[in-house]
Amino acid sequence: MAPPLPELADSRNKFEDLSGVNSSAYANPYDALIEACEGNPAQLQARYSTHRRTRNAQQKAKLLSPEFSGLIIDPILERLMDPSIEPGFKDFRHCLVFWARPPPHICSLVNKIQQELLTLAPKLWLMPLPNLHLTTLEITHSLTHPEIDAIVSNLGKPAAETMTDYTYSHKARLIKPMISYDGAALALSFVPAAGELLPPKGTSNAEERSQEDDDFTYHHLRRDLFNIARKTGVSVDSRYVVPSSHITVGRFLTQDDHDTPEKIVTWIKKIEELNAWLEEEYWPKEGGKRREDGQWIVGQERGLDFRKGTLWYGGGNTVRIGKGF
Repeated sequence: MAPPLPELADSRNKFEDLSGVNSSAYANPYDALIEACEGNPAQLQARYSTHRRTRNAQQKAKLLSPEFSGLIIDPILERLMDPSIEPGFKDFRHCLVFWARPPPHICSLVNKIQQELLTLAPKLWLMPLPNLHLTTLEITHSLTHPEIDAIVSNLGKPAAETMTDYTYSHKARLIKPMISYDGAALALSFVPAAGELLPPKGTSNAEERSQEDDDFTYHHLRRDLFNIARKTGVSVDSRYVVPSSHITVGRFLTQDDHDTPEKIVTWIKKIEELNAWLEEEYWPKEGGKRREDGQWIVGQERGLDFRKGTLWYGGGNTVRIGKGF
């Protein structure tokens, strides 16, 4: 039996759906938002945008509050990075996930953001670029190695192949990168596309993405993967199903870089400056040039990464990688 772990950072960091939709009554929680938006990609994008902007505003208020007592330090990552804290410590939380791996242009963008953040927080832990991932579906988390292997076996090879290859024929597009943050970590988040800067209806050719292609959003992808997994009899026990598509950029390992109210103010100002830069440079604009490096079609270069193991910080082992395009 594994020894007890320190108090998890997630236990002090609430993840709630701020889009205005309650999914608790649905067997597939992703159906709730799709139904509320009548499957309309523009409405889905608006809900994703509402969630991340509301959460950023909420977190900003917390960080600037006179009652703010300090950042949420991840005690497990802290021990993994500094073995002297607890010699011999091991992370026993085995997980099972389907990850989307960002293509090189998104990795490059993350790298630019990480380097900018380091100018104010040199002790920030950065997610290694090869480990970057977007959790499209979390089957389960915090179990033992044998328990995870049993679930892999129960899911079965046909379902695993279907799920990892799903993005080859179901191409969801993500746009409008923005830094989302709280007292524990930072992430680069995206929203589902809704026809921005695509050829007008009736003018696209076989090689161009059409307006109708954006009708299948990232939220539809998550819904479908959930359904495929559930049909095998496997229980899907995700930690949260909020309308967010984000890749972790960094986590806090110390209070040192943010130990005064003035440092917190400067930190938030830096994030907001970076978000203004992202919006100006990487968001689609009507009448503007069609910039490709601010968007991500999930499944570019490789399909989904079916992964198991101790992967909270981007590690683990691949069970199967799907076919890319």
